[in-house]
Amino acid sequence: MAKTNPGRFFEDYSVGQVLRHAVPRTVTAGERALYHALYPARHALYSSDEFARNCGLPESPIDDLAAFHVVFGKTVPDVSLNAVANLGYAEGRWLQPVYPGDTLRSESEVIGVKQNSNGKTGVVWVRTRGLDQRDDVVIEYVRWVMVRKSNLGAPAPETVVPELKKTLAPEDLVIPQGLDFSNYSFDQSGEAHRWGEYEIGETIDHVDGVTIEEAEHMLATRLWQNTAKVHFDLTFRPGGRLIYGGHVISMARTLSFNGLANAQMIVGLNGGAHANPCFAGDTIKAWSEVLDKAETGVPGVGAVRLRLVATKGGPPFALRNEDGKYLPDVLLDLDYWALMPI
Repeated sequence: MAKTNPGRFFEDYSVGQVLRHAVPRTVTAGERALYHALYPARHALYSSDEFARNCGLPESPIDDLAAFHVVFGKTVPDVSLNAVANLGYAEGRWLQPVYPGDTLRSESEVIGVKQNSNGKTGVVWVRTRGLDQRDDVVIEYVRWVMVRKSNLGAPAPETVVPELKKTLAPEDLVIPQGLDFSNYSFDQSGEAHRWGEYEIGETIDHVDGVTIEEAEHMLATRLWQNTAKVHFDLTFRPGGRLIYGGHVISMARTLSFNGLANAQMIVGLNGGAHANPCFAGDTIKAWSEVLDKAETGVPGVGAVRLRLVATKGGPPFALRNEDGKYLPDVLLDLDYWALMPI
């Protein structure tokens, strides 16, 4: 009897299947230090305990995307070990902050399957939840991946494509308990721009760029125990190791600090697409568009819906061609809600 795990292939998934992922992981302050070494992350709430306490939190949480990567990484051996590509996200919510000392684990439910017309691959939709040591859900999201078939003769399953919200409503967002931006320090945050100064339809060129290095990507995927073969094994993808999509998300979010330094906490993920593959040597630049704004009812806290676009050096504010397809320089199109002082 084989002791090793070759990973699941498309024909191994069925709607309703629940996958409980190994291995639980206790996050520490070292997680923040490594995250900030990989990305020049500077949002004040995730950098300073004192700043976080001044905003009503007990201490500085782990960066919202770092927590996401920990939860995501655990799903890879069961969901995307044999994936061709991670295709998109929807209905993501950060339900409570993750603090040093919390232990995270992940579980996923298969909510959709659809074999592709080539008969060699299929798309699998899963709803993933990240839980802490108290069994409280801290993060939940839907993602879909293209997965290879092992047995090309396996019959196609009945197609089930889940109906997903195109966007989370403001009332779907969960504001962390105690958060209060009434005494927010704009001097310490790095910018003076507040919620009321951003207009729907406004676009922001984040100006800066970072060239992706192979070593940084390998460190990041190992940090989050992401074992997808396309990120490591050149015999699996001779054309080059794909850069983990989450690495692109974190780099783009970090670059967005220049112009959105006060978009402190990500609380909702409406949708996202990895439009084109990213490889070592690509230079990531980013721009944002303000899609919506909402009041939250929490003192001093507003919500802003943002489109974050990462490109490999392409011009800002260019997204699709005349046929509606993503331009070849576009790497990421992410639609999210963030919290900002009013």
